[in-house]
Amino acid sequence: MNTLIQQPRSPEPATTSDRSAKATRRFAYVGTGGRVKMFLDPVAESYREEAEIVALCDLSLTRARFHNRRLQERFGYHPVPVYHSSDFGKMLQETTPDEVVVCTIDREHDRYIIEALEAGCDVVTEKPMTIDAERCRRILDAVERTGRTVRVAFNYRWAPGATKVKEILASGVIGRIRQVTMEYFLNTSHGADYFRRWHANKSDSGGLLVHKSTHHFDLINWWIDSIPESVFARGGLCFYGYDNAVARGDAALTRYPRYFGHDTKGDPFAYTYGDSMVEDSTYEEGLYLQAEAETGYVRDQNVFRKGISIEDVMNVMVRYRSGALLNYTLNAFSPQEGYRVTFSGDGGRIEYEEDHGAHILDAEGRRVPVNEHSHGGPHRLRVFPHFRPSYSIPVSAGTGGHGGGDCLLQEQIFAAHPPIDPFGRSAGHLQGTASILVGIAANRSMEHGGEVIIRDLVDLTPCALRLSELDTVQSETPAS
Repeated sequence: MNTLIQQPRSPEPATTSDRSAKATRRFAYVGTGGRVKMFLDPVAESYREEAEIVALCDLSLTRARFHNRRLQERFGYHPVPVYHSSDFGKMLQETTPDEVVVCTIDREHDRYIIEALEAGCDVVTEKPMTIDAERCRRILDAVERTGRTVRVAFNYRWAPGATKVKEILASGVIGRIRQVTMEYFLNTSHGADYFRRWHANKSDSGGLLVHKSTHHFDLINWWIDSIPESVFARGGLCFYGYDNAVARGDAALTRYPRYFGHDTKGDPFAYTYGDSMVEDSTYEEGLYLQAEAETGYVRDQNVFRKGISIEDVMNVMVRYRSGALLNYTLNAFSPQEGYRVTFSGDGGRIEYEEDHGAHILDAEGRRVPVNEHSHGGPHRLRVFPHFRPSYSIPVSAGTGGHGGGDCLLQEQIFAAHPPIDPFGRSAGHLQGTASILVGIAANRSMEHGGEVIIRDLVDLTPCALRLSELDTVQSETPAS
């Protein structure tokens, strides 16, 4: 992967005459890749009277300007100031945001979170909060020092199926949870995409056990309301990468370093700009192809190249403070996508399954049928009580990104008076820490070969037993 090149620039002034006088909270954004639209679009479209976009900041001014134009053309939003990432502090000083939304490369999260907190801002960060224990401790110290808040955007919690599982478990129908098994499958479209991008460098992403599995570990922590205690893990790069392709007889798939600009006919892993279910083919071209000369970042690298440092198959065992045990597996080259999770308790068993589409980044599903879209596939939830007949529980279908979870999370972040959430789905920095520490500990276990005690990495509220005893981001009481 090419090194990202830092180039200091000056900010671009914005036209501010048409800013809404009714906007109550000011949001600045750092990191303007493909993910940021999940946090930009709701403000520009649905929450214009309650929130305002005051600045865009990125390593690439090309990307930031692209989103600035897109906001104007698609939503009629006013131009906003654009800053280079080297001017992040200047942006905070000049635009005085109330909150900063962090969507940068994962290894940079801590830098921007801490600087925003120290400037008096609250923070909304994409998952994972950060990628290793040292960075995590720095964030925790900054929160304690400044008294500001960090919200981690765990949108999986908000999907209807995940919420229904939480509701059924909390009802006590199978009693105390003793064992959890989760199998997560990433297919050869979505799973392969992590190996095309910067995520394939563990030093950038923490590997899939941090970048991707933080979602899954957070779900389990939240579902069973417990805090992880120790971790043992094994994994490897078994499918992607140059050596694996050659060993399978697929050397022909390694013949180009990237997909763009090469004859990729017959290559099922070839990436074509415009294939990733966004509003049109110019979206990723504008964010990545047009920014390559500025940053050196290549978004469409060959998944069978040399130098990939993350795993594509992983097994993890976790013991929780409650005594519950978790067996977790992640596979990034499956023919299908989705997950299966089972809970065994003193009073029986619960099984839940979701079938997913090829990609999770789509917020509108324009390029595929609804039943193929994102988390919108079949959901199956069944309860098996001891000594009684089993029964199924219906799960409502959500609309929008992540099976309907995105819009509910966006409401909590951007609405002036979001509805009260009875399920405790908004996560702060300590619950974000509880999630990433499983992946961080798993990485250390794979490296050194033994069990890792989580409190040896970060001593996370040692007196707490339940996840709900850690921080949550409380919703305001709705206006009367």
